[in-house]
Amino acid sequence: MTSRGAGPALSRKNYRLSTEPEKSKVAGIVNSRLLNDYLHRVFTSADGNQPAAAYRKHLTFQNLQEHLDRLLAEENGSEDSRDQGAEGRLGPSTVVLDHTSGFEGLLLVDDDLLGVIGHSNFGSIRATTCVYKGKWIYEVLISSQGLMQIGWCTLNCRFNQEEGVGDTPDSYAYDGNRVRKWNVTTTNYGKSWAAGDIVSCLIDLDEGTIAFCLNGISLGTAFDNITRGAGMAYFPAISLSFKESVAFNFGSRPLRYPLVEGYHPLQDPPVSDLVKARRLLGYLKNVIHIGIDVTEGKLVEKDTSMWQLQGEPTVLITLAHIFNYFSPLMCKVYLVEDVLMTFLLSILERGGAVEAHPLIQQLLDLMWLLMEEYEVHECLKQLLMSLLRAYRFSPIIPDLGLQIHYLRLTIAVLKHEKSRKYLLSNVLFDVLRSVVFFYIKSPLRVEEAGLQELIPTTWWPNRFTKEGKESKEVKEESAEERLRRRAYERGCQRLKKRIEVVEGLQVQILKLLLNNKDRGGGEASRYIFLNKFRKFLQENASNRGNLTVLCPPEYMVCFLHRLIAALRFFWDGHKAKTPAALSSDEAYVPPQLFYNGKVDYFDLQRLGGLLSHLKKTLKDDLAAKANVLIDPAELQSVTMDDLDEDEESATSAAQSQRPSAALAIGGALARPGWLSSPTLGRANRFLSTAAVSLMNPRRPLGTLEKVKVRTLSVEQRTEEDIEGSHGNEGLLLGRPPEEPDQPITENSLLEILDGIVMMYNLSVHQQLGKMVGVSDDVNEYAMALKDTEEKISRCPKRRRDIHEELLKSQKVFSEKLNHLSRRLAWINVTIYSKEKMQDIYWLLRVCIRTIEHGDRTGSLFAFMPEFYLSVAMNSYSALKNYFSPVNSMEELPGYEETLMRLAAILAKHFADSRIVGTDIRDSLMQALASYVCYPHSLRAVERIPEEQRISMMKNLLAPYEQRPWAQTNWILVRLWRGCGFGYRYTRLPHLLKTKPEDASLPSLQTPALPVSCWVEQLPYVLVTEPALALACLPALCFGGERESQACTGASPCLASDLFDISFPECSLLSSCLTLPMFLLVLCKCFFEGTQFTSDGGCWLTFVAVILRAWQPPNSSCFAFTSGSLSSFVFPALL
Repeated sequence: MTSRGAGPALSRKNYRLSTEPEKSKVAGIVNSRLLNDYLHRVFTSADGNQPAAAYRKHLTFQNLQEHLDRLLAEENGSEDSRDQGAEGRLGPSTVVLDHTSGFEGLLLVDDDLLGVIGHSNFGSIRATTCVYKGKWIYEVLISSQGLMQIGWCTLNCRFNQEEGVGDTPDSYAYDGNRVRKWNVTTTNYGKSWAAGDIVSCLIDLDEGTIAFCLNGISLGTAFDNITRGAGMAYFPAISLSFKESVAFNFGSRPLRYPLVEGYHPLQDPPVSDLVKARRLLGYLKNVIHIGIDVTEGKLVEKDTSMWQLQGEPTVLITLAHIFNYFSPLMCKVYLVEDVLMTFLLSILERGGAVEAHPLIQQLLDLMWLLMEEYEVHECLKQLLMSLLRAYRFSPIIPDLGLQIHYLRLTIAVLKHEKSRKYLLSNVLFDVLRSVVFFYIKSPLRVEEAGLQELIPTTWWPNRFTKEGKESKEVKEESAEERLRRRAYERGCQRLKKRIEVVEGLQVQILKLLLNNKDRGGGEASRYIFLNKFRKFLQENASNRGNLTVLCPPEYMVCFLHRLIAALRFFWDGHKAKTPAALSSDEAYVPPQLFYNGKVDYFDLQRLGGLLSHLKKTLKDDLAAKANVLIDPAELQSVTMDDLDEDEESATSAAQSQRPSAALAIGGALARPGWLSSPTLGRANRFLSTAAVSLMNPRRPLGTLEKVKVRTLSVEQRTEEDIEGSHGNEGLLLGRPPEEPDQPITENSLLEILDGIVMMYNLSVHQQLGKMVGVSDDVNEYAMALKDTEEKISRCPKRRRDIHEELLKSQKVFSEKLNHLSRRLAWINVTIYSKEKMQDIYWLLRVCIRTIEHGDRTGSLFAFMPEFYLSVAMNSYSALKNYFSPVNSMEELPGYEETLMRLAAILAKHFADSRIVGTDIRDSLMQALASYVCYPHSLRAVERIPEEQRISMMKNLLAPYEQRPWAQTNWILVRLWRGCGFGYRYTRLPHLLKTKPEDASLPSLQTPALPVSCWVEQLPYVLVTEPALALACLPALCFGGERESQACTGASPCLASDLFDISFPECSLLSSCLTLPMFLLVLCKCFFEGTQFTSDGGCWLTFVAVILRAWQPPNSSCFAFTSGSLSSFVFPALL
C-alpha cells in the first residue's frame, strides 16, 4: 500500500493484507462470510444505506482498497466544483499577511505570516488577497487589548506612523480599545475588547456595508455606502501600536464564529479533503462500534468507551486500510482541528474523569502504530496548537465549561507516554507557548462572563475617608450592609469553586510533565521538562527587551502558582517514601547549586560579582570548603568563549533571518511572537560555566580522587547528571562542611524550586503590584459615591436641577462599582486568594532558608545569585501591601518568626562585604528602612539577637563609603525616635491616584514612640567604640551638604532629626562653631528636650570620648584637655 499525497520520498508502512492461497475462505481467524459482513458494516456508502446481501459485492482484504477508492470518489465531482471557490476575490488561494510590500512601519511577523506584533509607533499591514464583490469574512484573534484599528482598505490607501487603517479615505476600521469606528472621522461604536477576544470583520460588497462581531455577537453595521465600482477592491488590514499583537484567521483554520449566513472566508476550506476525512472518521467509528464474536460467528455492538484493540488481526488490518487514507489528511491543520479534535472532544463529553475514557489512549496507540512517524509528529503538533488556541480564545462563561473542555482533552493526550515525550521534546516549549495552558484570563466585560449570575449582589468596603486614609472610627455594620456583604461573599465562593476546577486541571497537566517514572523508551518526562524549563527561564532572563520571546507577566503569575502546587505534591510524595528527607514546608535550595556548575544561571548577577571573577578569586576557598578544583585552562577557555558570545549570537541571528525581511524602519521582520507559532532563530546559547574537578568530601585528603565533571549545556544533561548515581551526587556535588549531610528531596525538584524563585523575580512581583489598581479604583469610586450621597442629602429641595444631576452621578458611580466589585472578586480569587498568598509566603520562607544556609558557607555565599535576596524582600512587600485587606499576613503560620528571620537577614547583609552589587546593597538598605517604619516589622528587628543588633548599629554608624547616607540617617532617626513614624494611610500617599492634602506635611506622621532598647543601645555603641564615634561625626553634622533632602523624605542632617533642630539652624551652628563646640550645643538641646537623664549621662560620656579623640587642625585655635573638660562642659550645659 502506498500513501496518497505523502510525497514520493516517503513510503507508508506495509502490512500483510492478503490471505494465503490455501486458505481462501479464511482471513486470519475469521471466515470469509463473517469478514464480508464485517467489512460491509464498516465501510458503508455515502448515504449510510447498505445494499441487500444479494446485490452487494463480496468483500475481502484483496479488493477492499478498490472498494474504498470507489466510496471516497462518490462525491468528489460535486466537492471539486465547490473547491473552486466563490467569485469576487483576487490574489493567492492561501491568504497571509503581505510582509514584502503591504506594510508601513516596523512590524514583527510570525513565521506562518498570520500573526503580527507592532514594533513602532503605529505600524500597518494588509493581506495578500483582496475582494471586489460578494460577502466575505475573516477573524482576528486579539492577543493584547491596546490601541489597534482593524478593518479593510484599498490598494490606494497610504499609511504612515501617525495615520493607519480608518484614517484615510476608502479605509474602514473598528477600534475596541477606544470603542470607536474610523473612516477619516470617528464616532462611538461597538464594545471594548480584551485579550483573548475574537473580532469578526465582515464586508458585503453587494450592499456596500461593513460590520463587525465580537466573540460571535454582532456589533451592528459600522459603515454603509462604501465606495464600490471599477478598480475598487478591499484588503483585510490592521494598524497597531507598539507591543500590541494579534493573529489572523483568513480561513486556514475553521472560523470560530461562522454564524453569519452567506459570508465566505477569504481562504476556501479544503472541502474535498474535509469530506474525505469525515467519511474515513465514520469508518473508524464503525470499527470501534462493531465487534466480531468469533465463537458465535456473528457481529456484535461494542461499548465504545472501553474499546481496546486486543491484537485482533482482522480489526488491525481493517484499521490499516483506513489509516492508509486518513494519515496524510491528519497533517493539515484545518482537518486536525475540524475533524480529529472535534471527535476527541466528543469522547470526553460523556462526563467523568479523564481516566474513564481510555479510548483516546487507544487511538493514540493506533496513530503511532499505523501512521508514519513524521505524520504522527505533525498531527500531534497541530492538535496541541489547536487546543491551545481554542483554550486561549474561548469566551468566559459562568461555569468555565469551554476552558475545562479543552484542558481535559489536553490531559488525555498528555497521558499517553510516547505522545507526551514527543510533545515535551519538540512542541510544548519549542513550537508552542505552553504556559498559556496555565493562564486564566480576567474578564473585562463581567456581563458576558456571567458574573452577574454568579454574584448577583455586589458589595464594597467603606473604610476610607476622602483623602484615602483608613477610617479609625469603627462603625457598626447595618443589617442591610451585613446581608449584602454575606451575599457577595457567597457569590465569591461560588466563583472560587469553579475557578478551582480549572486550576486543578492545570496542575494535573504539570504533574504529567513532571512524571519521573516513565523511563520506558528513553528519558523520563521530568528531565525533558527540566531542560526545557531552564531554557524558558533563560529566554526570559536574557531577552528582557525582546517582545517576541518574553512570556507575558500575567501568564507567569498563573504558571508560578500551578508549578508550586505540582512541585509540593512531588516533594511531599518523596518525603512519604523517604522519611529522612525534608518536607516541602522545610524546602530550600542548597548552596552548592550556586558554584558547582551543574545549574546554569546564564548572565545573572551573583552577590559577589561575575562568576568568572569569583572562580578566580575564591578558587582556594572552593578547594578547601567544597573540594572543588578549578582547571585554569578550562576557565580561560570559558572566558574566551563568553567574549565571543555576542559576535556569535549576532551572526546566527543574521543567518536565521528571512531574506525578504528588512532591519530598519519600513521593514516587516519575519519574527515570531507570543501568538500561535514557533520561536524562530536559534535561542541564545547558554553560557557555559567552568569545568570543575570535584573531590569526594568523605575521604581523607591523602587519598582524594579527582572526578572530572563535564561542562554540559542544558540540552545535553541526562538524568544521571541531575540526580546522580553510584557515588555521584549530581546537582549536589561539592557539599560544604556547614551543610548538613541529610537528604533534602530529589535533585530535579531542587532545580525546579530554584527556577520558581527566578520566575518570581523576572516578572511575577511586578504583575502582583499592577493588579492592585483595580482595588484602588473600587476605593476611589466608593469615596466618590459616598461624597455624592452626602451632597444629595444636603441639597436644598428647591434646587431640583442640582438634585437630578447628583442622582445621575450616583447612578454612574453605582453602576461602575457594581462592575468593578465583580471584577475585583475574580481578581481576588485568581491572584490574591488565601491560597495564592500562602504560595508567596512559602516562597518567602524558601528564600530565607536558602539565604541562611548560604550565609553559613562563609566566602562561598558570594556565589549566590542576587535574585534570592530580591525575592525575599519583594515577596514580603507583596504580602504586606498587595494581599491586604482581602487576607492578612498576620494570619499566616509562623508569621512573627518569619519577620524576625527576614529582619536578621536585612540587618546582617546590608553592609555585608561579600555583596558587591550597588543595586542589591541599596535594595537591602531600603528594605531595612521600610522595616523600621512600621510597628509590627520594627518589633521583628527588636527581637533579633543582641549581638546582631549591635553589629547592625555599628554598620549604620560606620563611614558611608558606598552606602546611601540618607537611608542610613532615616534608619537611625527611626531607631532613636521610635516606631511611631508609620503613615496613617493604607497605602503610601505618593502611590495614591488622588493625593491627600496633607501628604507632604510633617503632621502626616503619628507621634513618636521611642523604643528603650534602641535609645539605650545607640549611645552604648558610641561610648564603647570611640573610633567609630569619631568616624560618624561627618554624618551627624554635615550630611546635608552632600545630597538633597528630597531623596527619601528624611532630614538631610542627622543632627537636625535627632535633636529637633531645624536644618537651617543646624547648618548655621555647624558653620559658626568649631566641632567640639557644636557637639556641646547639641547636647544642651538634647537635655532640654528629653526626660531620660540616664541617657544624658551616656551622651556626656560620648562627648568626652569624642573630645579626647578629636584632634583639631589648629591646636592654638581651640584646645581641650582632660582637666579642662569638666570645667567647661557642665557650665555650658547649665
